[in-house]
Amino acid sequence: MLTVFWAILIGGLGLAGLGTALGSIGKGRQAAYIIHSVIDRVPVIDSSSTDGAKPSSCSGAFELCNVHFAYPSRPDLPIFKGYNLKISPGQTVALVGESGGGKSTVISLLERFYDPVKGKVMLDGIDIRDLNVQWLRDQIGLVSQEPVLFATTIMENIRYGKPGALDDEVYEAARMANAHTFITGFTEGYATDVGERGVQLSGGQKQRVAIARAIIKDPQILLLDEATSALDSESESVVQVALDTLLKAKKRTTVIVAHRLSTIRNADSIAVIYDGAIVEQGTHGELMAIGDGNYRRLALRQQAS
Repeated sequence: MLTVFWAILIGGLGLAGLGTALGSIGKGRQAAYIIHSVIDRVPVIDSSSTDGAKPSSCSGAFELCNVHFAYPSRPDLPIFKGYNLKISPGQTVALVGESGGGKSTVISLLERFYDPVKGKVMLDGIDIRDLNVQWLRDQIGLVSQEPVLFATTIMENIRYGKPGALDDEVYEAARMANAHTFITGFTEGYATDVGERGVQLSGGQKQRVAIARAIIKDPQILLLDEATSALDSESESVVQVALDTLLKAKKRTTVIVAHRLSTIRNADSIAVIYDGAIVEQGTHGELMAIGDGNYRRLALRQQAS
């Protein structure tokens, strides 16, 4: 009788604890299903694919032809409805306008992070959907508002722009990005670990590392997506000097998204975007001469503030 009693008691305690384990097993199976669905998914834009054309050269002539676009997560909220923009080789074009107008969306389309719903994005007269994705992105250098740094050393983060680059090339790129001084100020120098997403560096330092990565890549096309808008005044001036050095180092096609109009006065062309369309385009002087123009209002508002 005692044997049966203890067997039932111990078995009951085991069954009571089993409920928690079964819940964990269920959660594990659900998580595994989600993970495998992501692994097995074949993306529409496959950066690892070997398909697509790889031209022998790239002049950097971009054109957006009658582009209609809405983000996949919000298909009922169109961003562009017949958007057109032409960028000549070696030209510096700035995109300005109020938030939500579609400036950063242009950058995403040029990088082919997304494809337009209708219309075409052309590079040197070729639809970028016909180009190899990796080749396309090798021609482009991107410096965004929040740069992506990896949990490794500063040296390796810069070298991601040009795998296999020599140490001297990394040093020279850092000097051009106005980053060499602060890097050598660290105890471990270029071997300093930046932490997850660059948490060990300040905003200005992260931006200069990202600029160095773009410099060492030496791209034919440069995209600057509000590269200084999240910085304080002192960091912005240092980063702006690095960007100016990058722009002067080589004549390349450059697209600049900017809120601060003072940073794009010298652009070859400034396109003012409003409600997903270009409403004005010209140089700084030409746009300021438009009496009741959108650009003039933005400039005067920023001067007043």
